[in-house]
Amino acid sequence: MEYIIIILIVFIFINTILKLSFWKGWQCIVFGLICALFILATYQYAIIQSKTQIAETLNNRKTMQDLSVLITLESVLCFAYCFSALRALFGKRPKTGIRYLHGYPGLLVFPALFYVLTTAIFGLPGIDFSRIAWIIAGGVAILIPVLSQGIRWYLPEKELRLEIHFIVSLFVAVTGLISTVNGNVTYQTTRGALNVRALLLSFGLFLVLFVAGYLLNKFKFRKKH
Repeated sequence: MEYIIIILIVFIFINTILKLSFWKGWQCIVFGLICALFILATYQYAIIQSKTQIAETLNNRKTMQDLSVLITLESVLCFAYCFSALRALFGKRPKTGIRYLHGYPGLLVFPALFYVLTTAIFGLPGIDFSRIAWIIAGGVAILIPVLSQGIRWYLPEKELRLEIHFIVSLFVAVTGLISTVNGNVTYQTTRGALNVRALLLSFGLFLVLFVAGYLLNKFKFRKKH
């Protein structure tokens, strides 16, 4: 379960950076500072947590189901933004309520940051807690605007970034649903050989479609300019 949560948190961070790549530079700096202030404001709560409490929370199926609902709702908002932004790219006026999604950075990044802070405090017992919080806060304040604008520079095509944002949001939603399993299965497990060929074919198909979409967007972008 812990590995699933780590994967989920990594993709939440990636999704947040992708969303911020549609913002202006100063807006990304402001959001980075907000995240840094959040870390400094909550590290007092992080130090009173224990590994046992966190393990019990992750193994509590009811809690994970509630979290899965929040993750699904957040993913739906990301999907709505992607479709709204695509409509705007094609010259169609998005609905009034949907347009406000451009300024919604996503709230899942805050519990993800708290989890990272708590894990760092447990993993670095010989360092002062406040120093750990300041180091993480400083790193977040710098990395958020740098990475978001770096992605914008590396992938200037807005259509491609929207496509990746949609795919990552879908992955976050699916991973959130998987996390509710909590190691309990409702069917009898069967033993069987790992179908490596099927896995490779699936991965190959995904890679081919991703590369095809990337090249198609590159071609359209160059054709427009």
